[in-house]
Formats: sequence, structure tokens, C-alpha cells
Amino acid sequence: MTRDVAVLGVGMHPWGKWGRGFVTYGVAAARAALADAGLGWRDVGSIVGADTVRGGYPGYVAGATFARALGWQGARVTSVYAACASGAQAVDTARAQILSGLADVVLVVGADAAPKGFFRPAGGDRPDDPDWLRFRVLGATNPAYFGLYARRRMAVHGDTLDDFAHVKVKNAALGALNPRARYRKAVTAEEVAASAVVADPLRLLDICATSDGGAALVLAGMEFARRHGAADPVRIRAVSTVSPRYPSTVLDLPDIATDSTAAGPAPAVPFRESIARAAYEEAGVGPGDLSLAEVYDLSTALELQWYEDLGLCAEGEAAKLLREGSTSLGGRIPVNTSGGLASFGEAVPAQALAQVCELTWQLRGDAGDRQVAGARVGIAANQGLFGHGSAVVALR
Repeated sequence: MTRDVAVLGVGMHPWGKWGRGFVTYGVAAARAALADAGLGWRDVGSIVGADTVRGGYPGYVAGATFARALGWQGARVTSVYAACASGAQAVDTARAQILSGLADVVLVVGADAAPKGFFRPAGGDRPDDPDWLRFRVLGATNPAYFGLYARRRMAVHGDTLDDFAHVKVKNAALGALNPRARYRKAVTAEEVAASAVVADPLRLLDICATSDGGAALVLAGMEFARRHGAADPVRIRAVSTVSPRYPSTVLDLPDIATDSTAAGPAPAVPFRESIARAAYEEAGVGPGDLSLAEVYDLSTALELQWYEDLGLCAEGEAAKLLREGSTSLGGRIPVNTSGGLASFGEAVPAQALAQVCELTWQLRGDAGDRQVAGARVGIAANQGLFGHGSAVVALR
């Protein structure tokens, strides 16, 4: 039995700061995806919503919230939360429902109305919550974490501020070509260097913003897709949602301490690298088969780390890959052709879905001026808090 599911439709609400509720963005994205699929809301047998925890009660039950906003019609409903990996978890849930025969067509929706400034923990004392602890005990906001990661790459691999700046330059140039991006202006390395220091060594233009936005997918079984007239749709071949292995030896917030290797050897494959490896193994492809990749560039330095975690290059060679132009449009393996978070900002439950939207447009040949020639296989990857892996392999 094939494990593929078809992507019949994709839709997005443009990213920005619109001053409206997350439901508005999610419904707009859902309707766009349904129109793209040539289906009506009543054709949907299940809806999976990626939760928007800051949205209060409606956000914690995003599946039912979006179903109600679209109009109750009896569909199966599911809500999931995995921080930045919420969208991939929602795709995984939808795919499982399709492959198990619970639904022929599943609508997946994620949307956010993010607060101004960096994210902060919810109120109250939660000493068993590592995310709360890293704010309250370490004072480590997200930008502080990004800065520490950048310093580690500089110390271990010799990355430079100029390398980080050129990630932003690349992504901003691609975002300028994307009508759904929030920031649609090319920048220079000099402009990155001249922007304010936020968390040394990272500047303002090295770090993604928080944004409003929404994204949605219409997924279906292959048999339904053929009956619907989609003979050669984009297919999701693999979804990886792996967790770390003991002992975890790399300091990666919100974890404050690492496990000791005194009782056992370190895992052969570190957590972030294992995310992509599991997806490759399930899909039956490898890094050399990829046409493009969408990665979670919360900061410029983190994008470089993903090059190595995805196996696009050897450890420590990410900056070299960037300088060679391999990850630019027209290069060997373009990364973040959408413009990435550098151009969109972070709309947490929607972002992994937005990555799959970009893969779909690219694999269809519908990406316009940012099109990767002959795109056949793509991967989207990010990492959610508390050990949520997130990678999706799509192909055509």
C-alpha cells in the first residue's frame, strides 16, 4: 500500500501585522486551499487545526474553531500543539487519518496573531516547564538563544558575521519575489551589519520577526485524487516527528542542562540531524535527491546549522556552501526559496504548513520568479520546543 497522500490544494493568508484575530487568517487560508483543490468545505471529511496557544480557549481547540468559522458540517475534528512543529504534527495526523481510511479528504489549517516583540511564557509559576525556567532562571529570550547558537558556530566552525549577513541577503532577495511575504525588500550585507545589535553577535536583521499569518493544505488519498482528476499531484511521501535520544549531549534551549554520557554513549546521530534522517529513510530519498529545502531560519546562524543537519554538506561546511552560491536560486540546492522566516516572520502554528505550501508551488512549477528549475523533491524542516522533530518530504 502506498504511503503517499496527495496535496490537492494549498492556501495562505499573507504574513504581516494586520491587527485581526487568528481565525480570520486561518479561514482565509482554508478557503484559498479549498478553491485551489477545486473542492467545497462540505467535501472535507476531517479538519486538523494547529493550535494557537496565545489565542485563549478558541486557540487551544483550533480544529473546532476553524470548523465552526467555516460552518458546522459534521466533519471529524482534531487539534494539535507542538510549538513550532505544530504544522508538521497536523500534517502527520491528517496523513494517518487518510492512510487508515478514516477520511478521504482532510483540511489542515494553522494561523497566528503574534504579539509584538519576542515571545514570552504564559503567566504563572511552572517550575516543571523548561521553557518557563529558561526565561525565569536564565533570562534567555529567543534572541538570546539565537545569539548563543551563533557564538557556538563561530567558535566551533569559524563562521563569521559576514556569513550570517549573507544568509539574510539571500533570503531577503527571494522574499522580495514572494507576494505573500511580509518583508519584500532586498537588503545588503552592509545594511545587516549596520542594524542594531539584539543578542551579540546577531543584529536586528539576523533575527526573524513575529507575525500574523495563516496557511492551509487540502490532503487526500491517492485514489480520491485520481477520481478527482488529479493524475499527477504533489505527494507527501514522509513526515518525521521524532524526539531526542538519551543522552542528549548538545545544549539546546529550552533544555538547561545536558545529559551525562557517564552511563551510556552519546547517540550516533544528534537530535536535529535525526529529524531529517528519519524523513529520508521513510521517503526512500537522500540529500542528493533534493531539488530544494525550506528550513526554519529563526536566525541567520540557525539556517546554516540546518544545512549540516539536513546533510546538504559536511559538518562545519555550511558557510562554504553558502558562499559558493549553492543554496541560492539557481544553485545546487536552493534553501528557503519562499524567503524564509527572514521575509515572513514567525506565525508559529502556520509556519510548517507555509513551508509545505512553498514546496507544493515549486513542485508544481507555480513559483513564478523564484521557481527552481525542474524541481522534483523537496524537504521542509524545523524543530518544536520540548523535543518535537518536524520534517516533511514532498515530491512529484
